[in-house]
Amino acid sequence: MPERMPHDIKKTGNDNTTVTTTTDQHASPAGNSPVADERIPLSLIGSIIAVGSLAFVGILTETVMTVLFPELMVEFNVDTATVQWITTIYLLVVAATMPLSSFLNRRFRLKTLFVAAVVLAVTGSCIMIVGHSFALILLARVIQGIGSGIAAPLMMNIILEQSPRSKVGRLMGVGSLVITVAPAIGPTVGGAISSVLPWRAIFVIVVPIVLIVSLPVGLKCIRQSRPTEEAQLNPLQFVAIVLALCGLIFALNQAGIAISASVDGTGSALRPAIIAVISLIIGVGSLIFFGWSSSRSFSPLIRLGWMHDPVVLLHLIAYLVLPIVGIGFGYVITNVAQLSLGTSAFTAGALVLPGALIGAFFAPVGGMLYDRFGAPRPVLAAIGIATLGPVLLLVFSMHLTPALLAGFYFIFGLCYALGYSNIMTSALSGIDHEFTPDGNAVFQTSLQFGGAVGTALFSTILGVAQAGSGEEGTAAFRHATAVGGAYVFATMTLICIIALCALIAAFRIRASRR
Repeated sequence: MPERMPHDIKKTGNDNTTVTTTTDQHASPAGNSPVADERIPLSLIGSIIAVGSLAFVGILTETVMTVLFPELMVEFNVDTATVQWITTIYLLVVAATMPLSSFLNRRFRLKTLFVAAVVLAVTGSCIMIVGHSFALILLARVIQGIGSGIAAPLMMNIILEQSPRSKVGRLMGVGSLVITVAPAIGPTVGGAISSVLPWRAIFVIVVPIVLIVSLPVGLKCIRQSRPTEEAQLNPLQFVAIVLALCGLIFALNQAGIAISASVDGTGSALRPAIIAVISLIIGVGSLIFFGWSSSRSFSPLIRLGWMHDPVVLLHLIAYLVLPIVGIGFGYVITNVAQLSLGTSAFTAGALVLPGALIGAFFAPVGGMLYDRFGAPRPVLAAIGIATLGPVLLLVFSMHLTPALLAGFYFIFGLCYALGYSNIMTSALSGIDHEFTPDGNAVFQTSLQFGGAVGTALFSTILGVAQAGSGEEGTAAFRHATAVGGAYVFATMTLICIIALCALIAAFRIRASRR
């Protein structure tokens, strides 16, 4: 193993444990002592395949369901607002489960968590196959959401804990590949399957994959690299973080409804505005309580002492805000393409596929660049070039064509995939190895939260721009959508610049410590 770099900061963690941060424990740029033999164990590759395929299936079914809404509305006799809960409740459960990953990782064996995730995934899928009421379908999505909320952080924890230090970047890239490919191909897979088979066939296909591929490989390959602890679950902290996540997202959603109602004058803005304020107070208050409680708890849900390091905190800011753009892009492009350019739903979905899919497959390349050159150059170059995507979309926003939409998104999607996963790798390289599960829990939750914010924020901006512009399909409505798209692309550019500034500041502070 490479020698550890000199310690930079020593603080008392919020679980009465000393937290030691290092300069760059995982990076392997020139200057580190050479590693004689750090081959990737076959058992680690098998573990990543097993848990990764499970996480892939969970995320795939999340995005597959969005293209099935019209069919589900007819089958279950529900409206648009109701059917969307099939996706919304799943995302909320995943986001609520991920903060538990640090506690679960410390308290239970990795193989136990894996088996639990498999059982939940199969149970939820079986209910989806046989369920013939909307309530049962929602129950199935809750069960599947818990399974996915366990599987995705579990995969990252295995990579971070068991990877050879000189290979951690490329393996994190592989993990990012699993997480990003599934949403890229989900709508296409859902549309293809539902066009020739009943929608339940998707879950009939999923169950054998989990039982024949994921489960046997995981049982054989998953190794326990660290002892378990007698960690205790703090229910108040868990409720607080769930309320914080849900409150903040709901506040943004209701604020958008209030603004849209105020602009077009079609309804009262008072009620959603009041709900937005109350939700914001609950969300922020719960987040403050969670931080305060964690700092005073002997066994907190997530240990937060490592976040005192400004380098880690600046990385976290970038990791939180970039998914607002990365995940929000899928919503924006498909809506601008259909509502402004007049394309079909199939064409609109196809515009996102090349950038998302090819970009996802380049995530391991970004990890290899990290392993070879360290974090600053690969990360800053990739995110810097990715910023050109929304900049070009903003410049051409009133003269876009489907080809320009796809091309400019391709620039963003490719470079975003090259750099994004390296941000978490770089951040967690600077904290003590003991606190890696806590860091992983925070970063994974930030990814989910940022993505949810992106969809809510950009739908609000488009909705406000479209308010009062007439019926969908008219020239005025198309122009209003194009204007809303310009506002969205300007917001995306600003978010990318904020992320770049945070990363530049983080790398400068880290360099000054050497």
